[in-house]
Amino acid sequence: MAALKSLLVAGLALGLLSSCDTGPEPLLGTVEWDRIVVLAEASEPITEIAVAEGQSVVKGDLILRQDARRLQAQLDEARATLQQQTARLEELRHGARPETIAAARADLAGAISQARNAELALQRTQTLYQRGTVPKAQLDDRESALDSANAAVESRQAQLNELLQGTRTEQLDQARAAMQSADAKVRQLTVSRERLDVHAPRSGRVDSLPHKLGDQPRARDPLVTLLSGDAPYVRIFVPEARRTGIQAGDRFRVRVDGVGEAFDAVVRSIRSDPAFTPYYALSGDDASRLVYRAELVLQGERAQSLPAGVPAQAWPASTEPHNGD
Repeated sequence: MAALKSLLVAGLALGLLSSCDTGPEPLLGTVEWDRIVVLAEASEPITEIAVAEGQSVVKGDLILRQDARRLQAQLDEARATLQQQTARLEELRHGARPETIAAARADLAGAISQARNAELALQRTQTLYQRGTVPKAQLDDRESALDSANAAVESRQAQLNELLQGTRTEQLDQARAAMQSADAKVRQLTVSRERLDVHAPRSGRVDSLPHKLGDQPRARDPLVTLLSGDAPYVRIFVPEARRTGIQAGDRFRVRVDGVGEAFDAVVRSIRSDPAFTPYYALSGDDASRLVYRAELVLQGERAQSLPAGVPAQAWPASTEPHNGD
C-alpha cells in the first residue's frame, strides 16, 4: 500500500511538471484528518457493534459494547466493601451503645461476685487444712480458682473502661483510610465499567473497526479509529530552501489526486524542527536534504468528502500553474 501511494504521488507530480514549463515545483503530501483511536479498556468479547465503517457519528454516540459481566461483578463487590467500611467508621464515631455498656457492667459484676465466692471458698479450705481434714492439693485448687476469678474481674473492668473512654483517634484514622481506599476502588471500577460501552469522544466519521462481533480484543488494542476535525488538511513537506518563504496563514492552492478542480488552503502550522525527506517526495538533489512538515487546511464544503491518505500537491496561491484550469 505504501509503495502504491509513492508511485501515485510520483506519477502525478511528474505529469504536472511535464505539462508546465514555468512555476515552482509542487510541494507533495497527503490529505489527512485528525485521527482518534479508542483503545480497549479490558480484554472482553464484543457483544454489540452499533455503527459501520464510513458512518458519521456525533459526540456521545454508541459505537460498540464489550461484555461487562466480569467487571460488573467486581464493581458490585467493591461497592459492598465500601458500604461495610462506611458502616464501620460510623460505628467507631458514635462509640458503644448504652446497651453494650450495660452488658459490660453486668459482666463485671458477675466476675466480682465469682471472685468473692472463690475467696470465701479459699478461706474455708484454709481452715480445714489447718485442722488436717483436707489435703494440700485441695487448698492449691482453691488458690488457683481465686487467681482465675481475680483475672476475670480485671479483664471485665478493662473492657468496660474501653467502652466508657470511646474510640481512639488512631482507630478512627484507620477506619477512615479503609473507607477512602474502598471508595477509590469503586470509582476506578466505575470508570472501567463505563468504558466497556464505547462512545464517540468527538464528532466525526468511523474510519476503521478492526474487530468483529464476538471478537475478544486484548487490553489496549484499538477498538475504533475516527476521522474528526472541522476540515481535512494536507500534510506537505517543505524543502529547506523554501522554508523561509512559507508562514502560518499563507494561502495555497491544492490539487488532490482524482479530483479535477483545485482547492483553496491555508497554512495552519509549519514545524520549526526539520526532518528527513519522506520516501515519496524524493527527487534528484532533494533526496539528501532536510524538509519541514507543514499542514494546510482545505477550504470549502467540497473538501469535507475527501478521504484520508490521498496524494496531493500544493503551490502558493500566487504562483499556481494554470494549465487547463
